[in-house]
Amino acid sequence: MRSASKGDTAHLDEWASTRRGVEAFVEPRTHVTEATVLLVAHDGEWTRRRIANFEAAADFARKRKMPLYEVERVGYPKRMREYQERQKRERG
Repeated sequence: MRSASKGDTAHLDEWASTRRGVEAFVEPRTHVTEATVLLVAHDGEWTRRRIANFEAAADFARKRKMPLYEVERVGYPKRMREYQERQKRERG
């Protein structure tokens, strides 16, 4: 498995800085992927990248003053699902 890189963090930084109302969601490590951080904007647009561990995700969110949630505890936000549905409809 590929580990989290500075490029992953740079992507998350750039993405969050160009969106409003961004919240972070930590997804746990699986047999296939490392832990990931899912960023979700106010309108449901989202991006995901690898992160070293929960502590790294907490540090990332704290430095950027964004809330951090654990997907296993709270699930995925409704606005993310709605955004995906809108994208499907627009693509036809």
